[in-house]
Amino acid sequence: MTQQGKITAIEEALAALGVTESTLTADEKHALDEQGYVVFHDLIDQETLEKLRNKYEELMEKEGNSAGTEFHQEAGARRLSDLVNKGEAFDLCYTHPKLLAVAYHVIGRAFKLHSINGRDALPGQGHQGMHSDWKGREENEPYHAINTIWLLDDFTVENGATRFVPGTHKLAGRPADYMQDTQAAHPEEQLVIAKAGAVFAYNVHLWHGGTLNRTSQTRRVLHPSFVAREFKQQLNQREYIRKSTYDRISPAARYLLDVD
Repeated sequence: MTQQGKITAIEEALAALGVTESTLTADEKHALDEQGYVVFHDLIDQETLEKLRNKYEELMEKEGNSAGTEFHQEAGARRLSDLVNKGEAFDLCYTHPKLLAVAYHVIGRAFKLHSINGRDALPGQGHQGMHSDWKGREENEPYHAINTIWLLDDFTVENGATRFVPGTHKLAGRPADYMQDTQAAHPEEQLVIAKAGAVFAYNVHLWHGGTLNRTSQTRRVLHPSFVAREFKQQLNQREYIRKSTYDRISPAARYLLDVD
């Protein structure tokens, strides 16, 4: 398959982007299977991190009140959407071998990008009820998607770090089927405490939620997510893809966006 040729299978796309059977360690695969998540510390190098931060703020300033409107705006948080088309800096978010390996391991079949969003809870905001990023799971239902959180800022106890309950991706139903109050703390919840540059990758059925940002600063993240190919994308890339983006990216990237 040449660089100009069309890729038509997930295995071809993964190979072209450097994903192998050993891209994930045995411990990382076990964590995904049993705990429902894995944390990759220092996955984003400092130069890339600064580029992502600068682009994030540039877009927020440029888009103003319209930021996030392609998909979703949210009270108490700044949002960005359609990041595939808003800078080459975001290409890594859907082509990084580690994250593609996570998607293939969890989903277990052909997949595509679901969306790339940006989000940061404003000071005094950010608490969420415990939830999953997919409808209630049926007993023995296969996994259909993964989500990732790219930390552009440190996650601390004070600034609204994501809480989650390990192992809950295996449960049928929704958090509300097990918790009387999904806004309340769960006795087994943990916080994602990590430095900027880390990536938290998780099965979409894992129970999680943001916590209250008790600082005077924002806590910026990117949310690249992947979904099994038979499902609709959160943001239909064929409708949004710009010619400049299409012409710039590789055949493997086009396959992942499902724009060929």
